[in-house]
Amino acid sequence: MLVMKKVFLKDIAKKLDVSKTAVSLVLNNKGDENKISQETQKKIIDYAKKHNYVPNQLARGLSRGKSETIGLIIPNISDTFYSKIAGYVELKAKNLGYTVLFSSSNEDPKKEAELIRSMLNRQVEGLIIASTQQNLKEIESLKEDKFPFVLIDRHYTDSETNYVIVDNFNGSKTVTEHLLKLGRRKIGLITLKPGLEAIKQRLLGYHSALNDYNIEFNKNLVLELSTENYEDEIKMAIGELLKFPNSVDSIVFSTHYLTSVGLRELKRLNVKVPQEVAIVSFDELSAFDLVDPPITSVIQPVKDMSNIAVEILINEIEGMKENIENTRILDSKLEIRKSCGTF
Repeated sequence: MLVMKKVFLKDIAKKLDVSKTAVSLVLNNKGDENKISQETQKKIIDYAKKHNYVPNQLARGLSRGKSETIGLIIPNISDTFYSKIAGYVELKAKNLGYTVLFSSSNEDPKKEAELIRSMLNRQVEGLIIASTQQNLKEIESLKEDKFPFVLIDRHYTDSETNYVIVDNFNGSKTVTEHLLKLGRRKIGLITLKPGLEAIKQRLLGYHSALNDYNIEFNKNLVLELSTENYEDEIKMAIGELLKFPNSVDSIVFSTHYLTSVGLRELKRLNVKVPQEVAIVSFDELSAFDLVDPPITSVIQPVKDMSNIAVEILINEIEGMKENIENTRILDSKLEIRKSCGTF
């Protein structure tokens, strides 16, 4: 395969026997105002086109006092939810003239703090952060410095910041209510240990739905797993929910990855879904509509969340005063499928 050699300003200048400054001015549409002849301008432009000259966006931006780059810090790029966010953020930013630097914190607050400082050192103009929610000091520092940033998916309830999140409370309440409307009364919840506000809100939504149906909250039906060891712990959790006296008739999984490993364990135990136990998931994987039975899921508006976060950030970077709220809480959508026993 033929690989074309990258052409730089200095190469064009040397070939055409003009100054590097002259080449830069012409390619930035400033030839006329700097009294560069039309003949010289045409030579430079024709040569650049012929040799597929591509400008260094970072260098061009810095020459104008801008890097035209934003940073995105997420917990785990391999997680399908966050990889979708990364893809949508990159596409939206590109459409608005910005490039994106990506980094993963791996849910480590110390690494997240280091990434924030590293991004600032690399002269990004703003940040979108899905935080560990254990770095309030760093967040407050960004606020004090008036540095543009937006929190996505997760935010700090005790700090006023730009953020775009999903209504986790009502999403969880809606999916639990759906099971209740189908006659399910012993509904288990497999979730993560408290820490993230989103997880707390999903527990509260589950609790609220039970309360509305006058069903007493049973703490034994709520199993909280660790983020580090949930794949092993879920075996114990499902075993606890299935055995007497718990004997649940349905399970709400509070994340897509808990649903995935939970499905595997239910299959290993030969539990029939939904005949013996109905299951629903907060968030989904792309295969959830393909498995048998397809999984009823709370769908998060990932594209909208990503696009709005970019718009808020770039409006702040560019000092625009359009009617864009600095905080947004988006509704989720319940996708009803066979795993809950509806069909």
